[in-house]
Amino acid sequence: MADMDLVREVAAADGHLAVLATTRPDGSIHASLVKAGILDDPETGHVSVGVVVAGSAKKLDYLRRSGRASLVFKDGWRWVAVEGRIRLEGPDDPAPGSSPRSLPSLIRSVYVAAGGTHDDWEEFDRAMVEDRRCAVFVRTETISGNPT
Repeated sequence: MADMDLVREVAAADGHLAVLATTRPDGSIHASLVKAGILDDPETGHVSVGVVVAGSAKKLDYLRRSGRASLVFKDGWRWVAVEGRIRLEGPDDPAPGSSPRSLPSLIRSVYVAAGGTHDDWEEFDRAMVEDRRCAVFVRTETISGNPT
């Protein structure tokens, strides 16, 4: 089994781009390209892969329903996949009652872990609120890949 150091390395090699896959209600696969970063889930403390998703994105509906996702990072022919349960935190998916967090700060941390930067964080926060952005944390239950 591959390890998180390999996930970090391969993710960084191609600008943190990954294919995120989950299932539709009919069991078919929904896949899309996202920017994803490796960070500890602030709720569980588990090493996770984080993604920021627009509140109107169909994939968010599918993630809510399935509760699982896979992400595949690549660097040339080298690839690594992370699969596991998901946890959502956003305006329509609030944090558990006992752990209030700043949603703008959380979204920023996922964005930065995915290699993102911004010149105007206030504008960034405003846009994230307007889009009803949600942080998605994929717990790293299974890691597989082709490390060479």
